[in-house]
Amino acid sequence: MPHTLLFVSAYTGLGGGESVQLNLMGALDPAEWALHLASPREGQLPEAARALGVRTHIVPYRGVPTWFLPPVWMRLSAARRLAALARDVGASAIHTDYHSLPFAVSAGQANRIPVIWNAMGWWFPVHPWQRRFFREDLTQIVAITEAVRDRWLGAEPFMPRERVRVIVPGVDPAVFHPGVDGGPVRARLNIAPDVPLVGMIARFQRVKGHDIFQQMARRVLAQMPEARFVVAGENVFGVSKDEAYKQSILQAAREDPALSAALAYLGFWEDAREVIAASDVIVCPSRFESLGMVHLESMAMARPVVSMDNGGPAETVVEGETGFLVPPEDPDALAERVVRLLRDPALRARMGAAGRERVLAHYTAAGYAAQIAAVFERAIGSVT
Repeated sequence: MPHTLLFVSAYTGLGGGESVQLNLMGALDPAEWALHLASPREGQLPEAARALGVRTHIVPYRGVPTWFLPPVWMRLSAARRLAALARDVGASAIHTDYHSLPFAVSAGQANRIPVIWNAMGWWFPVHPWQRRFFREDLTQIVAITEAVRDRWLGAEPFMPRERVRVIVPGVDPAVFHPGVDGGPVRARLNIAPDVPLVGMIARFQRVKGHDIFQQMARRVLAQMPEARFVVAGENVFGVSKDEAYKQSILQAAREDPALSAALAYLGFWEDAREVIAASDVIVCPSRFESLGMVHLESMAMARPVVSMDNGGPAETVVEGETGFLVPPEDPDALAERVVRLLRDPALRARMGAAGRERVLAHYTAAGYAAQIAAVFERAIGSVT
């Protein structure tokens, strides 16, 4: 009989963290794992999970703030509803995001099953009244990169670093491969196959650095007026400050004579692989990244990556081999590397091939799923 694994996510849009979850769901062996997802409402994530054969359940609740008091939030009705769902589906373990933590832990305790938190960011502070919760109430914490683990724990860790396991996610190289056709994107832009194209894929948040991308594009155009630029992504979580940021970025592009002619914002693009395939170079100008799924997807598709060197990308992108890493907030360095790649097809080909080899060796969804499955199996065995 397969184990039943209950995913719990307060997010219903599709960002990098949700892509990690979906890749994991798709890679876990259905003969070994029966998968369920609890979401507070309908949205892109539950819809995509259903498409993978995951049974989805709507359990209304509001995600917890960073200052949550564990004993209080663990007694709320959302915790009881989640505990009832875990019991009804016969869950063997729970995989939770940050904003569902006290509900998931309460449900795990009520059903005597392990709870694993997949830590995808370091920006969640650990207040003094939460330390015992993180040290003792969670069965296992799994961080997606060393950067996440080390920055979350801080310079003076409140718990041993070895208590936080690092498992870097992966992608399916059979889905993200160099043979994907980027023609639909170039057709949308009305540009020929030989026009140099620089791509970016990111949701609208200031941390993603759309403004830095625009500064970089201006510098590239000064040297290569024939270059074109394309950005795919939306304000996937509907946050008002992100919408204000989006509108300011779009307005800046419209009002700049050079950018208005050379830069296109696609909004949400159904198949992001087509954007990568259409591009000669993928730029990731984020002010920081916990991991950077676009980096892995682009490397898997044999596209060189030019990225800010802050956080997870330093662990996945090999400087000068699979792409370039530049200092944060440095559009000049971004532009210099992009121009170098656009002018050297052989360099692009070498870096692209090296990137795919690196993904195949270290960052496949199947490899990630096998490591996560082993964590769950040990956790389940420890409480049965």
